[in-house]
Amino acid sequence: MTGMSGYCDWIAVDWGTSHLRAWAMQGDKPRAEARSDAGMGTLDPTGFEPALLALVEPWMGAAPIDVLMCGMVGSRQGWAEAPYRPVPCTPLGPEHGRPATRDGRLRVRIVPGLKQAHPADVMRGEETQIAGFLATHANFDGVLCLPGTHTKWVQVSAGEVVSFRTFMTGEMFALLSRQSVLRHSVGAGWDDDAFDEAVGSTLARPETLAQRLFTIRAVGLLSGPEPGRATATLSGVLLGAELAASRPYWLGQRVAVIGATDPACSYIAALKLQGVDPEVADGDAMVLAGLVAARSMAKAPV
Repeated sequence: MTGMSGYCDWIAVDWGTSHLRAWAMQGDKPRAEARSDAGMGTLDPTGFEPALLALVEPWMGAAPIDVLMCGMVGSRQGWAEAPYRPVPCTPLGPEHGRPATRDGRLRVRIVPGLKQAHPADVMRGEETQIAGFLATHANFDGVLCLPGTHTKWVQVSAGEVVSFRTFMTGEMFALLSRQSVLRHSVGAGWDDDAFDEAVGSTLARPETLAQRLFTIRAVGLLSGPEPGRATATLSGVLLGAELAASRPYWLGQRVAVIGATDPACSYIAALKLQGVDPEVADGDAMVLAGLVAARSMAKAPV
């Protein structure tokens, strides 16, 4: 980045557990983008403001500037807690978390997450992607799938989040592939046929999940290592179980997938195997569109 004072009139920030992204905004248009690895999980309470300034100060001048944030920065372990809003509700509301700042030029607000009482569930950050999707896809009624470490399936109707479910499939894949006996089997590469078979078999009989996981290791021992096939099978087994549990969310519904390229591709492929042809939206673009929507609906300047 180079010095850009006066280049933007507000700053949009997506601050997750492992990443920090910021956009220099002029109206609803990004003029510049910056990223760092200073995620919420790497910082103590005193570290948020310095991490933000290290990224965005080249965009700032002497006057105060509005900064609107979403993500885990608003969690209890973040900069300042932005309390959850209960569903059913619109993905965005007028309430925001307001962290104290030492630098008087920063005027910061944090978008709150959403909560569901029965069954208990929460989201933080995804509500902004949902808002961005609804802002760019008028009159959408259906289900949004947001793949990630903790994938969300979200029922949307009349501009509101009606209900949602979270699945730890991504975290389970990471743990099993790195810390279980399956770490000796999985590796680089991919096998589409193995993925397709694993999705279909586990979707049909999700109660076999634990047994099918060990079969991955046994096949490698008895038939020789095929790391790409093992990786695809592990992904398919876990995703098949998730699709079995989330069936009410995607069966016979209008579905859109929002998210990063790699996990989104697996979900799209798995859904197509079930006859569902989902719409697709870029996760970064939806975050930014959601932050623009949050700023536009704010009752008072931040």
